[in-house]
Amino acid sequence: MNTIKGVPSQGLFGATLGFFAGFAAVSLFGPTASRFNEILHLDPVLVGLLIAIPSLSGSLLRIPFGAWVDSTGGRKPFLILLWLAVAGMAGLLGTVYFLYPQNLSAGVYPLLLFLGFLSGCGIATFSVGIGQVSYWFPQSRQGAALGAYAGLGNLAPGLFSFLLPVVLGSWGLAGAYLAWLLFLLAGTLIYQFIGRNAWYFQLKQQGLAEETARARAGEMGQQIYPCGNARQSLVNAAKIWQTWLLVAIYFTTFGGFIAMTAWLPTYWKEFFGLEAVTAGGLTALYSLTASIIRVLGGGLSDRLGGEKTAILSLLITLAGAAIMSISTVLPFSLLGVVLMALGMGAANAAVFKLMPQYVPQAVGGAAGWIGGLGAFGGFAIPPILGAFVRAQGVQGYASGFITFVVLAGLAIGIAFVLKQTHQRKAQMSIKRLPS
Repeated sequence: MNTIKGVPSQGLFGATLGFFAGFAAVSLFGPTASRFNEILHLDPVLVGLLIAIPSLSGSLLRIPFGAWVDSTGGRKPFLILLWLAVAGMAGLLGTVYFLYPQNLSAGVYPLLLFLGFLSGCGIATFSVGIGQVSYWFPQSRQGAALGAYAGLGNLAPGLFSFLLPVVLGSWGLAGAYLAWLLFLLAGTLIYQFIGRNAWYFQLKQQGLAEETARARAGEMGQQIYPCGNARQSLVNAAKIWQTWLLVAIYFTTFGGFIAMTAWLPTYWKEFFGLEAVTAGGLTALYSLTASIIRVLGGGLSDRLGGEKTAILSLLITLAGAAIMSISTVLPFSLLGVVLMALGMGAANAAVFKLMPQYVPQAVGGAAGWIGGLGAFGGFAIPPILGAFVRAQGVQGYASGFITFVVLAGLAIGIAFVLKQTHQRKAQMSIKRLPS
């Protein structure tokens, strides 16, 4: 007799814990890359590449690994990414322990890039978890489930930003890498023990025929199923035009979230002259607020609908960005930052409420495209903000937020298109009903 393991709550918990742990390497490598530069004296471009390499790999790998979920259910790609991140972190610990600072030389730079790339695999788990959780839950509960997954998982950067200065001061660079490696290793082992694929994938792995597996899984409550392998999933998702509209919104909201997290420490220090610790604390306030509201935004999306939630959230984001673009006083800027955190966090939840609604047959592929390409906003937006500073001096730190006003305005228009499409589809469904 075929046996299956796990329930939706366990699937959600395992994926959330794995994603949270996967953030460990990136949250440590970027802030400590400056320590390597103090010895290597790198060109600014090389420093930027070193800082960005985990985030770059974490974004690019979301696309193929997210699509792979539609073939395997998520557990296998999740574990591969986490163990690659463990290997990267272990390599960085060895490099720091044996070479830093006396024996660190320019020849080590390619090795640091490679290990940083491996470490970034931990955050590529995001799109894997999105697909894995989506298959566990019915559509009526996916907003809350995906909001909890992404919101709680995204708490990691804010929490780690509080802990990192304390750990570095007490244990040093090697001690910090050891602590973060142990945390990542513990999270990986726990996920390996409790992480579960949705019922359909377990039944298929046990050799059941397609229709039988779907029927059995449907009896237990599973509602959506994949169509094809990883490549087909990416192709199928790409053929659905709503996928690209969701990519555009996510570029503004999650890409904007990454950009804000990277930009705010400099903004607070240069524009208001705050100390580094205070600037880091205010940045953590933004990060934590956006992550927590993402959890609540998922439930709101289930009640209001993803389109309405996205429009409302983006309007709040636009208002916050408009305030930031004209503010020259700290309290006013704090208000703007909090509004942007609330709007971006809730909009991120709305996007992944809409994803299985519009692309139910290729959830993994859609999660890959949206999570991977959307995250590139984190790399595209900061140079634009920097261009405002270069052109206008210190005042450019404020006026640069016009960038977010424009992006939010465009995203609102896109969300309205989705809303109108959804309404027309609902009206056509009603007309087809027999009288």
